[in-house]
Amino acid sequence: MHVPPAVLTFAAFAVALGVLVFVHEVGHFLVAKRVGVKVLRFSIGFGPVLLSRRRGETEYALSAMPLGGYVKMLGEEDEDEAQADPARAFSTQHPLRRGAIVFAGPAMNFVFAFLAYAVLFATVGAEVPSTLPRVGGVAAGSPAARAGLEVDDRIVAIDGRPITSWEELSQGVLHSGGARLTLEVERGGTRFTSQVTPELKTDKNLFGEEMGRAYRIGIEASHDWVRVGPIAAVGMAGEQTWSATAIVARGLALMVQGRVPLRDLGGPIAIAQAAGQQARAGFRYFMSMLAFLSINLGVLNLLPIPALDGGHLALFAIEGALGRPLRPRHREIAQQVGLLLLLTLMVFVFYNDIHRLVQG
Repeated sequence: MHVPPAVLTFAAFAVALGVLVFVHEVGHFLVAKRVGVKVLRFSIGFGPVLLSRRRGETEYALSAMPLGGYVKMLGEEDEDEAQADPARAFSTQHPLRRGAIVFAGPAMNFVFAFLAYAVLFATVGAEVPSTLPRVGGVAAGSPAARAGLEVDDRIVAIDGRPITSWEELSQGVLHSGGARLTLEVERGGTRFTSQVTPELKTDKNLFGEEMGRAYRIGIEASHDWVRVGPIAAVGMAGEQTWSATAIVARGLALMVQGRVPLRDLGGPIAIAQAAGQQARAGFRYFMSMLAFLSINLGVLNLLPIPALDGGHLALFAIEGALGRPLRPRHREIAQQVGLLLLLTLMVFVFYNDIHRLVQG
């Protein structure tokens, strides 16, 4: 059955957002319950409640604005409410307990990413660059595109010299000095020759930082999916989670330093487009994207900005250092500043998303 692209994009975005919000909020919920704090409401979404069901002392709800969720605990915002049952109120707990509840949300995002990668590697396999001289991608307008090269073409010789690996192909282009190369190409069981002239290009890393200049023809290596055992899958999942976390953290640091343009930030529309693209590419790609987005959510929530989990943790640390709770007015000001920053960021990323759509 053919699913319209718009429907698939919407469905993929809804699933991705729902899973990530649920994972994050369930971390807060489980630890709050574990330490004895009363949870009044567990909500996916903000604003007016659309659907709800009460089980025990907690109301489970689906709310109108889907871009997030929350766990409402007794005495979290209302000091008077805490007096009704101070032993189970959030605000009366030791800073370490409150910190554990808050930290559990981002922590669960990292746990989910690790488990998703582990299951993906153990069942489907790990995606690794192929060692074969096979074309995995062709950049638009590149020398390779002008020469007629296509994805899945296999380069079997350069200037009459047979090659059997991607390394040989790469070195042949790098050491060409810009001279025209004659490639022998295998496509669909037939072979033909093609002329291509490498161009001197500035190499950039994932963050757009310049890494030097080299001769390129505009092709990417292909990738293979390699099956691994359960133990290896767990180890690879740990490495992947760590490296993805480092990439996100470094990207944020470079953005703060002004070395990565803020226009690269994407919002809900960009996420929806990416979710749709990965869903069309296949389940394995969608799951990999979901794990990476979960890491993004975990890292972002740990930033020391009031209104984010990291901001709450920073305030708890200050309370611990002072040996007393912060004044309600000071906490209120911090929350207002944090909320203003988040609203400004949301407006900015929406602008970026819309600008990209207009530019096509």
